[in-house]
Amino acid sequence: MRVIDSIIETYEEDFLIADGFDDAIIGVEESSMKLIYSVSKCISILCTYMNESDAIEYFEFNVKGSYVGEKTPIWCEDKF
Repeated sequence: MRVIDSIIETYEEDFLIADGFDDAIIGVEESSMKLIYSVSKCISILCTYMNESDAIEYFEFNVKGSYVGEKTPIWCEDKF
């Protein structure tokens, strides 16, 4: 079972899901009911389509830098 499927089944909540990054979901922040994504996993997913520096730039500007409302996901900086 995918992490997102397990989260939806457990919480029965409407989450804002970042398209194409289901495999980067690492959890949920329960007080705000926001999904938590691994930044390193997101970059890795993007690297299947572009080189690493382009993936980082794309992620920072187009994904992490986007505010899409109160359910905007949390981006966990886990690359350290």
